Amino acid sequence: MQALNLNKDKEEGTSSSLSSSSSSLCPSSSSSSSMATSKNSPSSSVPLPNSTTSTTTTKKKSTTTEHDDSSSYVSQLKEVREWRKSTLSHAERFALIKSVGEECLKDEDLSALLDKKDHPICYDGFEPSGRMHIAQGVLRVLNVNKLTEAGCIFRFWVADWFAMLNNKMGGDLKKIRKVGKYMIEIWKAAGMNMDNVQFLWASDEINANSDQYWTLVMDIARRNTLKRIHRCCTIMGRKEEDEMSAAQMMYPCMQCADVFYLKADICQLGMDQRKVNMLAREYCDEKKIKHKPVILSHHMLMGLKQGQEKNEQVRPRFRDFHGRFCR
Repeated sequence: MQALNLNKDKEEGTSSSLSSSSSSLCPSSSSSSSMATSKNSPSSSVPLPNSTTSTTTTKKKSTTTEHDDSSSYVSQLKEVREWRKSTLSHAERFALIKSVGEECLKDEDLSALLDKKDHPICYDGFEPSGRMHIAQGVLRVLNVNKLTEAGCIFRFWVADWFAMLNNKMGGDLKKIRKVGKYMIEIWKAAGMNMDNVQFLWASDEINANSDQYWTLVMDIARRNTLKRIHRCCTIMGRKEEDEMSAAQMMYPCMQCADVFYLKADICQLGMDQRKVNMLAREYCDEKKIKHKPVILSHHMLMGLKQGQEKNEQVRPRFRDFHGRFCR
């Protein structure tokens, strides 16, 4: 109230007609009159927005702002949805799921899983790190559609914090989020069936369940040597001999924790992620967890450059074509 009175004293020169006009619109308090006389106030001929309009505007704003308020975020792990059930037989489901992978650990575990669950949970994580290459844009769509046809629920882990740890997009989280949204839209446009698909943002999920998540990460780190974790750092596209930051050494422990946090029955990632998936199975042995996650590692699409083991990036010579094709 003191601040309002000061404003009132400063603006004694304002015309009384404008003040009285504003008072008639908002007669509830004297503070409304003093606020109406400020130089940024609307003229008396323009009605002030009523409380109903103000509430509607606020609601509209909150629905268009994503991932801003972690305190109001509700974990999508609790999402209730009618999942699409497969019409295939057990043998057909098994064959279709196996067709995705270059390697399956283990066949008997996968068969037992399909006997037990109509909707096994598959998981893959991706770093939003720039332009989407063909392997991500096309092969991922084909693989996900096969798995959801077999009745699986596919959980995409949008690994924004992981991308920041790995210094993608210069470690700028806002840019990383924007790239993540871009990649999701490409998958939709490329024909991914979204009936049994979830996209979970790592930063939001971790903030919402930090006690559960970080307890897992610390337990995995405690049960493994630094040398064992260092061997897993190739999952980030790094070589074992590369010099890495302390943040990057956290990465394998966090990715291993993702498997259990997301309650994944099947780790459906590329062969380049095999080491950390094996770490998850070893952790099950340590913790005496009976049902280990099935590792279903898909083929890596060969790169177009001679000697390139996998297609990781859009090379400069192909960027022009890529840009025209994706417009």
